[in-house]
Amino acid sequence: MKRDSATFFKELKGLLDLETAAEKERFLQVLALQSPEQREASGTCLTALTVEDEYPGLGGRFILVLRKASRGALPWTKLDAGDPVILSGKPEGQSWNGRAVVAERHAQVIHIAFEEPPPDLEDAGPLQLDLSFDESTRRKERQALDTVMLAKGNRLAELRDIFLGLKTPAEESWDGELRLQTPLNDTQRAAVKKALDARDVAIVHGPPGTGKTTTLVEIIRHSIQPQGKILVTASSNLGVDNLLEKLIQTGIKAVRLGHPARVMEALRIHTLDYKAEKHEDARLARKMMKEAAVLIQQARRYTRAAPAKGSKQALWSEAKALMADARKLETRAVERVLDEAEVICATTTGLDPFVLGSRRFSLVVLDEAGQCTEPNAWIPLQRADKLVCGGDHCQLPPTILSLEAAHQGLNVSLMERLVHQHGDLITTRLDVQYRMNTAIMNFSSQEFYEGALIAAESVEDRRLPHEAPLLWIDTAGAGFEEEAEKESGSRFNPKEASVILYRVRQLQEQGLQPGQLAVITPYAAQARYLRAQLSDSGIEVDTIDGFQGREKDAVLISLVRSNEDQEVGFLKETRRLNVALTRARCHMTVVGDSATLSVHPFLQRLMQYFESNVAWFSIWEIAPDLIG
Repeated sequence: MKRDSATFFKELKGLLDLETAAEKERFLQVLALQSPEQREASGTCLTALTVEDEYPGLGGRFILVLRKASRGALPWTKLDAGDPVILSGKPEGQSWNGRAVVAERHAQVIHIAFEEPPPDLEDAGPLQLDLSFDESTRRKERQALDTVMLAKGNRLAELRDIFLGLKTPAEESWDGELRLQTPLNDTQRAAVKKALDARDVAIVHGPPGTGKTTTLVEIIRHSIQPQGKILVTASSNLGVDNLLEKLIQTGIKAVRLGHPARVMEALRIHTLDYKAEKHEDARLARKMMKEAAVLIQQARRYTRAAPAKGSKQALWSEAKALMADARKLETRAVERVLDEAEVICATTTGLDPFVLGSRRFSLVVLDEAGQCTEPNAWIPLQRADKLVCGGDHCQLPPTILSLEAAHQGLNVSLMERLVHQHGDLITTRLDVQYRMNTAIMNFSSQEFYEGALIAAESVEDRRLPHEAPLLWIDTAGAGFEEEAEKESGSRFNPKEASVILYRVRQLQEQGLQPGQLAVITPYAAQARYLRAQLSDSGIEVDTIDGFQGREKDAVLISLVRSNEDQEVGFLKETRRLNVALTRARCHMTVVGDSATLSVHPFLQRLMQYFESNVAWFSIWEIAPDLIG
């Protein structure tokens, strides 16, 4: 559908404002309604911390190492590398809080990185670390929408009009030769060729297990040219890192932007910070930063005794001057690293204009495009001459908190809109999947992909030695009622969890190792409950959203909902269930209450599919001892 660009982007900014308000309201509600101890139990806070150590980090950052004052292990927490946090305490008796980013997390300690050195926190009393609300992403999205809306007479304006349906995407016949490092099937080769032929935009639609990442890497390899660089981006750090890892393996000169704490540990040597520090200018910068750190320690020591007038301020001033000069040297080293790279990798919100300057890209590859909101996608597109999207709009949509914004279309990704707008002209759907047994694959293939998916010969009959590929355990009539978690309102179902634990034991008795098995559920409260039960098992437990992009030999799914009103909640989002139903390689167990779930047509068809595969059983047949 064609749209007036000014009206479209103004409406999009309005939806973004609604989403920002909803995010902030939820964040403030949690702070107001939950004590620090409750937030710690829900994983968004750590209390009663003390400083264990401090040291200079990459890029001139300062790292504090925190642990529990009791010297015990950290409790289970959602806080992980890359998360924005606020550290609070009372240095010198005054309330203080500072923004930081989680650098590392271990069983006993958590490392957090500051851009500027914090005050001396040795005698600041018990410290508290809270997950932070961060508006920087929204600011970048608003700026991008303004830039796109006002663009005239340039490539950005052309792409905007194509993406709004005002112009038709064009093709250019690519005359190069395909020299593949990895064997590709027919649809993968077709996707590579269509992307290389496209002048403006191409989409690689990758259903679960179909080799989308491999296909994108070949597109990138064949698009590298001396005259222009390529930008590889995704909405999540994991998405970027997955592509970066494959690019490095093929020998491509790639550099990763973003805070090193947000990057997989094995890939940190490919970050801009790490590479820049190998340059001669950076060596001198490190020396200056160490000198600054010494001066800061001297200034802090003066807090325990009255210093000579002006001496403390002089030390701080000298330290800051040294840090400023060090960062100038680092900037010069950064420019050299970026100039040498063939591909630059970053999250959509990790594109720092101060780092990139005026750089443009001959190709922007946007992975996980089905999960990326349209405002978010326009951040990298401001710098693009051409776009290739990779993703699956039939899996998880963008996460939107504002129901009104979602209802008005903020949950429709740019990729989904382009697929509906231009269809086969720009889209290639991959159709051979290399993950799942055919029985596990077929339901999603029928429901979401017109029955077009084919299981590769190597996986079509993969299975566990003593298990059929599918099992549904129906808890209807057993009194396995769901409950609401007091702190969050999220749903959990202890009795249904007992069935999952029963299946875990069965599979392990048959020889399945913890690393081969995962337990997933749509509800965070159920994930927390099951994680506590399996805390020492080594088995991965997560929400469906958190397990997106992952796979295991066996996956157990707890659907949770069981109530007299037949409310199914999250389970109405069929694309979320598509993710859940396509994670298992060999075996999938689903536990759910048919009396509650059968009200929804999709769930009813799912149960009928299990029944048609002789894989549907009542709890009375499977584990009668768990009833009552």
